[in-house]
Amino acid sequence: MSQFSIYFIRHGQTYFNLFNRMQGWSDSPLTDYGKQIATQVGEALQAVPFDAVYASDSKRAVDTARLIQEAAGQPNVPFNTLMNFREVFYGYFEGGDSSRTWSLVGRQYGVNSLHTLLTKINIEETRDLMKTIDPWHEAEDNVAFWQRLDAGFDYLKAHHDHHEKVLVVSHGTTIRSIAAHFAPNLDISRGPKNGSLTRLDVDGDQIKLVTYAKELVPTVANAHS
Repeated sequence: MSQFSIYFIRHGQTYFNLFNRMQGWSDSPLTDYGKQIATQVGEALQAVPFDAVYASDSKRAVDTARLIQEAAGQPNVPFNTLMNFREVFYGYFEGGDSSRTWSLVGRQYGVNSLHTLLTKINIEETRDLMKTIDPWHEAEDNVAFWQRLDAGFDYLKAHHDHHEKVLVVSHGTTIRSIAAHFAPNLDISRGPKNGSLTRLDVDGDQIKLVTYAKELVPTVANAHS
């Protein structure tokens, strides 16, 4: 029976984060501030001896993971990418202005942000709603999203045990979707900030949320995320 801990970190700030654009499977580089966040997260995690490091296959996650490893003094810990922990795919809305996108998705609820939409419906329903209004119907629905996430958790369970500590660099909506899935009563309307920590403990088929969106580094007042 597998017993280990997963330390999910949201990647550092990117240019799409800064410009308030939809960033799912599309990608943009880390800003200088985003690189700084990753380095500071690594410094904050120096006392945690990781047995493995993973990142989604998005470059922003890979770059963040590498910077964390270096700053944590653990550059030789085994590293791999797992596409299972990518961000949600937003289909037609990839790269679009976030406020405009959520105004379209949440039109029937009169909202213009995911934060306010989550006060009306749950995060699973937001995925299905986006796919419905996507003109190409290519956005990822909740069933497809969880098929790949479940496969990712199955991979980690098959490869880790003995109270290992595993670092996974992933994405904001993916991390809060995971948190909501394993702690249904948690308020996830505020998503995890860039560089924040969400920890899960795995005990066989049981997965427990221990920490959600814990900020490991000071927030810079004039930085947008």
